[in-house]
Amino acid sequence: MLIAPDCFGGTLTASEAAAAVASGWRGTAPADRLTLRPLADGGPGFVEVLHTALGGTPHRLAVRGPLGAEVDAVWLEQDGTAYIESAQACGLHLVPAPERRPLEASTAGVGDLIRHAVDSGVRRIVVGLGGSASTDGGSGMLAALGAVAVDDDGEPLSPGGGALAGCARLSGAPGLSGVELTMASDVTNPLLGIHGAATVFAPQKGADEAGVQRLERALTVWADVLATTFGQDVRAESGAGAAGGLGAGLLALGARVESGAGLVRRLTGLDAALDAADLVITGEGSFDWQSLRGKLITAVAEGAAERGLPCLVLAGQVSVGRREAGAVGVESSYSLADHAGSVQAAMADAAGTLAALAADVARAWSDSAGQAS
Repeated sequence: MLIAPDCFGGTLTASEAAAAVASGWRGTAPADRLTLRPLADGGPGFVEVLHTALGGTPHRLAVRGPLGAEVDAVWLEQDGTAYIESAQACGLHLVPAPERRPLEASTAGVGDLIRHAVDSGVRRIVVGLGGSASTDGGSGMLAALGAVAVDDDGEPLSPGGGALAGCARLSGAPGLSGVELTMASDVTNPLLGIHGAATVFAPQKGADEAGVQRLERALTVWADVLATTFGQDVRAESGAGAAGGLGAGLLALGARVESGAGLVRRLTGLDAALDAADLVITGEGSFDWQSLRGKLITAVAEGAAERGLPCLVLAGQVSVGRREAGAVGVESSYSLADHAGSVQAAMADAAGTLAALAADVARAWSDSAGQAS
């Protein structure tokens, strides 16, 4: 059996989630052979998962966090490529809920990581997108690289997406000549509109309705500035809305877009693990409609379906209907919140609840349930 989860929000890393599922499953079906393959889709855990699978050299440094205070971050150098996880610099988990300021949060730290990788001699950079606290269209990243958003008087704008309504142009250049960029996106959303960065994701970061509308207007101005500066309009491109529009900034720089889940699937050898499995378990914090738009669960379930394998989802919460889940290859899904009685109870002991849920699921799905090892 293959256990291949993503992280569970801010409660469990992918490795911790895989270990919890394995622990619970072994308690019920100790004779089963389990393969643990923690995964990521470009969001939190991206660098850790790739380091575990590929090896390489971690580079640790302090960068600017989403609200300016320094945070510790790691990028991975492996075979001439730098792998950067945007969530380490601008992640939502870095800002306690009462302190979240979605109109001011910045991606400057992502630019710090990119600059450090370039200065280290790397000429190919893969940026994993997802889990951000920011909705600044990548303006903070561009400023850190030397292309600063300014107003009509040439004055630099304040950090964050809210200020972009006053953007007249970019001053300076990003200085990335000769660098190949790839963005590993966890979603396919465009920058603007009903499926865009502000409308869909900003409320999760603390924006009220007025804040969402302000960000939408600001990102519309920003899209025009990017198109004028870089000669291409990226606002409607797949992934432009990822990580609060950081995808748009990277696309404007010429980045090639790739599914984060697909990239991880390829680099970690997930297909070989699927070939050897007879049952697949994946999971994440919330199995919802966004999970069906290019996230990890879809990649794992589709890989299982290609081989005729049942795929089960264990998630903190489940809001995807059986028919929608089945369309992407998910046989059954199970909720930690339902198992524990509430979201609060599940989060109070996420690992223990996940292990207990896995033990119950094993009774239904393992032929060796109850047998001695």
